[in-house]
Amino acid sequence: MLWSRDAPSGASARYPRPVQDDAPQVIQSTVDAPWLPPGGVADVVLGGPVLRPTGLVRLLLTDGDRVFCTRRDRSGKLDLPTARVGPGDPDGGIALAELARHVVGETGSLRYVGAVRNTVTVPTPEYEWPTPVAAFAVWTTDSVPVVPGEWLAGSAGSVLAERHWYPLFRRLMASAH
Repeated sequence: MLWSRDAPSGASARYPRPVQDDAPQVIQSTVDAPWLPPGGVADVVLGGPVLRPTGLVRLLLTDGDRVFCTRRDRSGKLDLPTARVGPGDPDGGIALAELARHVVGETGSLRYVGAVRNTVTVPTPEYEWPTPVAAFAVWTTDSVPVVPGEWLAGSAGSVLAERHWYPLFRRLMASAH
């Protein structure tokens, strides 16, 4: 197993904390990422400790090569179940616990997969995330969803391939085989 979850002594089970099994590994980097302000870099980081500050947490649920998706609040596009992280929650643990309870009904078996790390040295008014670094963490569990959603194919050519987190999913699938 590449990722595990452990709560430190005395920590609440509602606030999951990862244990670093592997050093973080950048598996994809997009320089001058078109969704970031000019000069912004988006790195997909596999494993390691949870990156801070975290802007969003996502829950990656899989069934073979299928991915569980729900509709995004603003656009209605299908994506991983996602929660925005509040200002008093730098690693997203509180938001993650709430998201997991809502989507799978529990928080005990969460494992950190990695994150998309945005580096923006010159922010613009439209860029709403922390600077110079903001992370968008992806977690997984073997639990099944208890909310409505859709299972989408995650194979090559999937509509999900355009999502920034998709390289983490592909690496997770490769490590499972």
